[in-house]
Amino acid sequence: MPGLAFDEENKLSIHSHVNSKHSYEYEASQKTFIDESKLKQNLSILKSVEPYACKICNNVFTELSKLRLHLLIHEKPKTHYCEICNKALAGGGSLKAHLRIHNNEKPYKCVVCGKAFRVKCTLQSHLRTHTKEKPFTCEVCGKAFTVKGSLKAHLRIHKNEKPYKCDVCGKAFRVNCTLQSHLRTHTKEKPFTCEICGKAFTVKGTLTVHLRIHTKEKPYICEFCGKAFIGKNGLKSHLRTHTKEKPYTCEVCEKSFKQNGHLRTHLRLHTKEKPYTCEVCGNKFAERATLTIHSLTHTKEKPYACEICSKTFRQRHHLKIHSNVHTGEKPYSCNICNKRFSQKSHLNQHFRTHTGEKPYTCDICHKEFSQKCHLNEHYRTHSSERPYSCDKCGKDFATKGSLNYHYGLHSSENFFSCDVCGKSFSKKCSLNTHFRTHTGEKPYSCELCKKDFAHKWHLKQHYRIHTNERPYSCDVCNKDFSHKFSLNEHYRMHTNEKPYSCDVCKKEFSRKSYLDQHYRTHGNKRSFS
Repeated sequence: MPGLAFDEENKLSIHSHVNSKHSYEYEASQKTFIDESKLKQNLSILKSVEPYACKICNNVFTELSKLRLHLLIHEKPKTHYCEICNKALAGGGSLKAHLRIHNNEKPYKCVVCGKAFRVKCTLQSHLRTHTKEKPFTCEVCGKAFTVKGSLKAHLRIHKNEKPYKCDVCGKAFRVNCTLQSHLRTHTKEKPFTCEICGKAFTVKGTLTVHLRIHTKEKPYICEFCGKAFIGKNGLKSHLRTHTKEKPYTCEVCEKSFKQNGHLRTHLRLHTKEKPYTCEVCGNKFAERATLTIHSLTHTKEKPYACEICSKTFRQRHHLKIHSNVHTGEKPYSCNICNKRFSQKSHLNQHFRTHTGEKPYTCDICHKEFSQKCHLNEHYRTHSSERPYSCDKCGKDFATKGSLNYHYGLHSSENFFSCDVCGKSFSKKCSLNTHFRTHTGEKPYSCELCKKDFAHKWHLKQHYRIHTNERPYSCDVCNKDFSHKFSLNEHYRMHTNEKPYSCDVCKKEFSRKSYLDQHYRTHGNKRSFS
């Protein structure tokens, strides 16, 4: 531009950048303004031809004046050096602020909560968390922010701009600090350590939230129900239980989620991706949390202890569920029958008794189940797997419930006694079931024929008469049975197994009913030695 002189090459470069890249046109006459004074005179009727982007760092600005102010950052020479880490800074004030990182000095203290900061502007931003002031508003969607940097990062969502790219895996991010945190997933670096329990974290914010576990501090409170949270994300997710908002949608199956993390995890069902590997056994997992829980099976660690009974748990939410045993709290209610539950998962399972939904299907025989645990147990009928072993007699079981019941047979302690006949039981539910033999109570009724039953499983078996359901199939001859014990008895025809033996003559039988009939030939004489 003629008539202007510059004493430094850098200033000339910046000046040329502004005037070559950001001309304005006057809508009425299509006149182009280069002179800054004319720009100011015609500001109300000027229209931007292209965005104000900095050539040096690619930052984008809505106004020319803001770009010019920003360019001073690049123009200013960095003549001050830190003696500790050799970092170059533009001014003495910047160096002074930087040295506080090394000295761990935080001279600016919040008068409300006592939190301290190294820089005054950070304190000012923090104070807005108390005043709820959000002076920076997005012109696109109207969302407001307490910090200008948050608005800047937010604007990239609308532009779908991700300028920070990982050199290792190519993943891109909207904010530089998110990239820095991500890089630690490759380097395995965890520079932020809890001074109380020694746990290390890749992100400082995660450590800050973690410390509240020790301090019991829950600064984020729900304005609808008063529930408090240790982290902002926890509150944000919780609020969607009130608003029913599910803003994150899967592009493959269109399922919606309350949290972006849940969507990311869900997407791995489609991609079959399992990025988290156990260093001990090599098992791979789709979720980091699942890997963390799995790792505890190797260490046998149960870090979460109940304050009332001292019982320990591997997972925090298991402890939370357990605490309802002491409080008797059942916060989850069925909106059909009003039955209440201590766990949301139990409510979801119960709800399927109303809907008849069976979302879990065996990929071998295509049998459907309402609960995933029932499907897992069913798989063992195909594999003959019995992973639960009794440490007293060595007998193996397919399910944990069967093992627990079996343990009661070893125990000589019977805590629950029948008031009528004196018979004792190791479980209260067994006593309750037994008591119906005295009262004649039959609380389970068939909705089709009105027949009553003392036991729920008797009703379940009875239903199969109406539905003609035969869920148990012989894998040798494919014959179907309505009851599992019928299948087991039938199977002995193929294996020639005879587990029932006469105490008198040692003759063996495949069925207990056959043995009972046989005893009559001996006059019902049995040896119990």
